[in-house]
Amino acid sequence: MYVSYDWYRVFSTTAECGNITLAAEKLYISQPAVSQCIKQLEKALKCVLFVRTAKGVRLTAEGSTLYQYVSKGIDLIKLGEKRLAAQLSFESGEITIGASDMTLEFCLLPYLEVFHKRHPGIRISITNGPTPETLKKLLEGTIDFGVVSEPYGELDSDFKVIPVREIEDIFITSSKNREYYNLSFEDLGSIPLIMLERGTSTRKYVDAFLSEKNVSVLPEFELATSSLIVQFTKRNLGVGCVVRDFALEAMNDGSVIEVSLDGKIPPRRMCLIRRNEVVSRASEELLNLIIG
Repeated sequence: MYVSYDWYRVFSTTAECGNITLAAEKLYISQPAVSQCIKQLEKALKCVLFVRTAKGVRLTAEGSTLYQYVSKGIDLIKLGEKRLAAQLSFESGEITIGASDMTLEFCLLPYLEVFHKRHPGIRISITNGPTPETLKKLLEGTIDFGVVSEPYGELDSDFKVIPVREIEDIFITSSKNREYYNLSFEDLGSIPLIMLERGTSTRKYVDAFLSEKNVSVLPEFELATSSLIVQFTKRNLGVGCVVRDFALEAMNDGSVIEVSLDGKIPPRRMCLIRRNEVVSRASEELLNLIIG
């Protein structure tokens, strides 16, 4: 059985108006067109939906039953169209992002500030966690995109990786602790270190680099955030390993200094990772803002 949405729309409007002429005016179509739609609907449903009265038309018992459901369906369609229009005009909607403390603070935050000023009606939900957790959520499809730091492992062709900026891992020490101002990579294996927990992309990267130098480390402290590493280092609890951005403020105020080593850890990158599929218009707008 084929029933056109237009027939239901005409039926519902006629039931609300109680008059074919008024329904035609409201729908901007002719009276014969209204009558024809109702006849086609009655033929398809095999029942009479209206009876004529001196003032117009009224619903039959069957028509009244149908109207209870059709009117709700049309209201839902109108609501869906309204909400879709709001999303397309950036008046509403939601973006879900995965990011670590580092990528959020030193990559995403400035873009989020600009985006929010432009589109305050868009709700932004951020899942905060290390790179492996962000990638897991991306694979599960629970976030629109993620901003992670290298290394991030193997990804299949369903994903697109876009580098957004470089970062540099350094070692820092309290300015009061002169004995650690100048060190070799080999020295790192025998001094108290403060590093991120195992499993984070930063820890994996630094451990892999030191392993190439035949240096094995066993940190005195393994912490959840780089900000804590800076605080522990300032209190002379060991030599900290952080991305330079986290240490800049403490380095500028002189509370910590960068350890001079016999070489540098090669820079790595923060990357935006997304699926090769269509995302919401709001997500695409934010992605374009970040990518530039």
